[in-house]
Amino acid sequence: MAALLWLLFGVALVLAEVLSGDFVLVMLGVAGLAAALTDVIGGSLLADGIVFAVTSLVGIFAVRPLLRSRLMSGHEHLSTNIQALKGVQAVVLSTVDEHDGRVRINGEVWSARAFEPTQRLEPGRQVIVMDISGATAIVWAEN
Repeated sequence: MAALLWLLFGVALVLAEVLSGDFVLVMLGVAGLAAALTDVIGGSLLADGIVFAVTSLVGIFAVRPLLRSRLMSGHEHLSTNIQALKGVQAVVLSTVDEHDGRVRINGEVWSARAFEPTQRLEPGRQVIVMDISGATAIVWAEN
């Protein structure tokens, strides 16, 4: 009976890992499966607990870091939010100067200011997003 409980515990944790994706629950789930195997081959409840504890610790502190580094290697840093907009081209919708204006960035309309205070950018002009300040794009265009 204890083997069945360990088995259900292990499978439930492995399935729960699908939601978390952090490799902690899967390590505990594998430890539960190891404890179930220990019980099946005749281990006592104490032996099951020791196998569970040791397998959990080895999984979390040795195997998990290896898995995470292996899965993350080769992936470039993914720019998101404001960082993803820097360097993107935009189109001026209404005249942009040092105080105000509107641009379209990736299909969205943003308020904008000129990067160089002396620039006056007319509608239709292609510009580059240099920075984002609050909800305002700071844009620049070559003369």
